[in-house]
Amino acid sequence: MSADRYAVVGHPVEHSKSPWIHARFAALTGQAVQYDKLLAPLDGFVETIARFRASGGRGCNVTVPFKFEAIALATAVSDRARLAGACNTLRFDGTSVYGDNTDGVGLVRDIEQGAGRAIAGQRVLLVGAGGAAAGVLGPLLQARPAGIVVANRTVAKAQTLADSHAALAAQAAVPLQACSLDALQALGAFDMVVNATASSLAGDAVPVPASVLRPGSLAVDLMYGAAAQGFLAWARRHGAEPRDGLGMLVEQAAESFAVWRGVRPPTSSVLRDLRALLQGG
Repeated sequence: MSADRYAVVGHPVEHSKSPWIHARFAALTGQAVQYDKLLAPLDGFVETIARFRASGGRGCNVTVPFKFEAIALATAVSDRARLAGACNTLRFDGTSVYGDNTDGVGLVRDIEQGAGRAIAGQRVLLVGAGGAAAGVLGPLLQARPAGIVVANRTVAKAQTLADSHAALAAQAAVPLQACSLDALQALGAFDMVVNATASSLAGDAVPVPASVLRPGSLAVDLMYGAAAQGFLAWARRHGAEPRDGLGMLVEQAAESFAVWRGVRPPTSSVLRDLRALLQGG
């Protein structure tokens, strides 16, 4: 059986673990899938996608910095992609392109199933207001926490993100507010803190005060590997439960696989083996 072709497209992309993950998914589900990496020039995303489609590509994952460009290519998008304003998953159906964003549902599934923590009824702090935060805010709201605060260095950007999700927040009956990072000192502790900034990737200091944590708070960094270690160590020092973004990576990949193949692969063993691989185990 010839394999259908998929790929992850980004710049950079060499570090991506997506080919390893999707190879495991294909083996576990019996799907004939070939999954590669495609490095797109910073000014050549559209052309890279066009060449991949012309060569028989059936779909792709889109990573930084192209998620906002990806949604413009879609002829139809999911509600969650429309809300995020960005796509990390494209499916090519003849002349049509379906766009989705699986980041948020990946995070929610990793928190609720991987970490075994219910989001419902919890007070959540989302740090950052860029593309990563936009991708996860909708599904976090749909999980019905007690409230969500979006904090960002530039408060106007946090307010814009909150405003774009105001209707969903009202529908879910979840209080949603925006504030600056400086204002967090007065807001007390949260049950969950999600770092969606690029601070870990840049090696910068943790962007929020330790007062946002209480003993047992779940502190999640959307990064994984070496980039996440500073945030995780900070969380551990202050009595929180640290969690990196590796589980989210696997869960969002599984959702993408389901969008393409109509089959949702199991994730727990894949996450376990990937973590061991990265740790040299």
